[in-house]
Amino acid sequence: MAEREIEEVLAEYRRKGLASPVGFGRRPAILVVDVIVGFTDLESPLAADLDSEVEAICRLLDAARGRRVPVFFTTTTYGPDCRDAGYFLSKVPSLETLQHGSRWVEIDPRLGRRPEETVFDKKYASAFFGTALASTLRSLRVDTVLVTGCTTSGCVRASVVDAIQHGFRPIVPRQCVGDRAPEPHRANLLDIHGKYGDVVELDEALEYLAGIER
Repeated sequence: MAEREIEEVLAEYRRKGLASPVGFGRRPAILVVDVIVGFTDLESPLAADLDSEVEAICRLLDAARGRRVPVFFTTTTYGPDCRDAGYFLSKVPSLETLQHGSRWVEIDPRLGRRPEETVFDKKYASAFFGTALASTLRSLRVDTVLVTGCTTSGCVRASVVDAIQHGFRPIVPRQCVGDRAPEPHRANLLDIHGKYGDVVELDEALEYLAGIER
């Protein structure tokens, strides 16, 4: 979908009462969805070239850590027989790569995860499904979740939808999310911005974090 077509769709959305901003709140957290070796190392069948997205996420993390904004990660991991993957494995057989304890389910080391930054293990697309993420965010009185990671059309989108359903403001810095192909990436960013959260430029997210009290 070309940029002009995207603007036309957004204009039509706005005429129909969609695509209004949820806006930034006062207590943010950063969510890094599945930026694991199995999705970033091209030796994995599940991987894509996400080098630029990893670099952008690092910039966001640096800003967040400087303001003591809480940071959370997810990984997708399964037992030896992948029974815990259910029918998801039938749809995506290469998920069997993500064996618990393997290097493929480790957070990409370029992100420099710190010991105090929790990693939630998940089995399906959403970072909220079957995890303690929502209750953890509520205990910290978080109202805004900056969602980053991969893939835009899968786990990122599902996490954004669940974020707003759980009462959080979802913000997606455009440069911090990626996919295996450009078409689903652009289409899902458009749909997220139209219905579920705000897709913003990285610089806007960085400016917002710079204004947060430590």
